[in-house]
Amino acid sequence: MVRHGQTEWSLSGRHAGRTDVPLTAAGEAAARALAPRLARRRLVSVFSSPLSRALRTAELAGLTGVRPDPDLVEWDYGGYEGLTAEQIQASEPGWDLWQDGVAPGGTDHPGEQLHQVAARTDAALDRIRPLLTGGDVAVVAHGHLARVLTARWLGLPPSAARLLGHPHPGTLSTLAVEHGQPVVSAWNVP
Repeated sequence: MVRHGQTEWSLSGRHAGRTDVPLTAAGEAAARALAPRLARRRLVSVFSSPLSRALRTAELAGLTGVRPDPDLVEWDYGGYEGLTAEQIQASEPGWDLWQDGVAPGGTDHPGEQLHQVAARTDAALDRIRPLLTGGDVAVVAHGHLARVLTARWLGLPPSAARLLGHPHPGTLSTLAVEHGQPVVSAWNVP
């Protein structure tokens, strides 16, 4: 699992759900730096969020045959799109994404609740799991989405995603199976 490279919004802590924010120069460099590590994997398929920051990360990381998957797009933050956690907490003291969700937004960002994000990650995992018998599958996606996908991979409720550290832009995480059980074998590796 690859988190897309840095964007101006990830750098400033702004929630970038459906807004298609491009990579910074540092984000592009981090994506290129992932290429040697990914080249050592026997990839049978590559899935990506359809947003340009994820697709560009996949391209720069040397991934080919990328299949854009709308179920891998980031959480729709609704009325919180583009805001930092501090800005949200100024008007909603104590706000926590995992417990409180998001406020509805406009037509471009109506908002999505945790169970809806989990349903999308479950659908993506249903497409990915059968492919794993032939080798590895790469997923290029976003921070909160990756956390929910990981919780669901582990068979945990979506709210358990709050227990995982936020993956840094341009990093790798590895989900695997050991002794028949799903595990996280690496997290947030540059």
